[in-house]
Amino acid sequence: MILGWIALEIGETADGEPNGLTVALSTIGGSFVSLLKAAVPPLVFTAIVASIANLRGVSNAARLAGQTLLWFAITALIAVSIGIGLGLLFEPGANAAVSADDAAAPSGTGSWLGFLEGLIPANVLGIEASASTETGDNGALVGVETSIGFNVLQIIVVALAFGVAALKAGKKAEPFLAFNASLLSVIQTVLWWIIRLAPIGTMGLIGRAIASYGWDSLTSLGWFAGAVYVGLALVLFVVYPILLRAHGLNPISYFRGAWPAIQLAFVSRSSMGTLPVTERVTYRNLGVPRSYASFAVPLGSTTKMDGCAAIYPALAAIFVAQFFGLDLAVTDYLLIVLVSVLGSAATAGTTGATVMLTLTLSTLGLPLEGVGLLLAVDPIVDMGRTAVNVAGQALVPTIVAKREKILDVEQYDSANAENLFTEEGHDDAASAPPVEEQVGEPVAART
Repeated sequence: MILGWIALEIGETADGEPNGLTVALSTIGGSFVSLLKAAVPPLVFTAIVASIANLRGVSNAARLAGQTLLWFAITALIAVSIGIGLGLLFEPGANAAVSADDAAAPSGTGSWLGFLEGLIPANVLGIEASASTETGDNGALVGVETSIGFNVLQIIVVALAFGVAALKAGKKAEPFLAFNASLLSVIQTVLWWIIRLAPIGTMGLIGRAIASYGWDSLTSLGWFAGAVYVGLALVLFVVYPILLRAHGLNPISYFRGAWPAIQLAFVSRSSMGTLPVTERVTYRNLGVPRSYASFAVPLGSTTKMDGCAAIYPALAAIFVAQFFGLDLAVTDYLLIVLVSVLGSAATAGTTGATVMLTLTLSTLGLPLEGVGLLLAVDPIVDMGRTAVNVAGQALVPTIVAKREKILDVEQYDSANAENLFTEEGHDDAASAPPVEEQVGEPVAART
């Protein structure tokens, strides 16, 4: 925070470029998130295949998956209801000081068809490539920039198919499963090295946030940003603790164990970049069996977005409607709920929630130009949105594991952030008993 404040005081260079300290902080923070993201595709694939191999019974896997999706929907329903209520209470669109000249449609929009098409893997690795061209003043081609990305939802689909196929193949697939388990151990070791850099990476991310984000923009959109953060706080510090208490779990232990992931999500603004840490805190700190956590957390990183896909689009849609003087009927509010509960996978764990917002606005028939009004404070509200996303991605597996009696309650009660940085050892996925042997049997009895 001190380094970020110093960089902010130094300001830009004479050429209007960021100063050296800001560049250094951005490079450190961005490099750390990039390292985490690089580990996501192989980690998700090998962990899900290994978890299916450990599940052994498709019926148990289907039940756990069903319970997980059900609680994703329940928490999203609560979150979007809070967002709608705060939108009507704060009236952010009526109290905004932004100009209609700031309205601008986004370059890309979300759609239900695009989401469904995104479920179909383009290749076995779920890798996506895009190219953009740059032309000069005379129209001549100056260069072509190619970027490579990945679609975690597609990786999950491919991994599920490989895992189930390996079970169906029986003994012939044992060498494949053994190789996958070995590769998973190697990936987890490399990931452990990356996570050890978390203090340095977090320093860069926090410093960059203070030095770069436009806090002055809050003056014109203060009511909207305030409503978003009130909603996020209600979900994170009221709704989640109530759900934990209802299942006999201590909320303090949850926050103590999940805090490293929540903190990293806040400063990185990326659920996907935080995914490796989220998965680790879920099984290591919160006591969720790794065979289940390695399936539920990656799934949650694409479909569990209480911040980006529930509270934010609800408030943003109400903001746009109020700003343009459009009245929303009861059916419109029901559509907001429907989109938030069913369409959160469209956010795909990326930084920002423009896809989900445009999906909501287009479903309601509201002007997409309203997205441009909110861009000024998007980095600020995105920090809180992402933190709540990740908190929910660790919460639901914990609740489901407790309901299915496979949660290690003793490990959960003793959760602390330091457990994240201890050596790998007994918790290797390959050594965990199949979940079919755990369901319905208390941990104490197994011990």
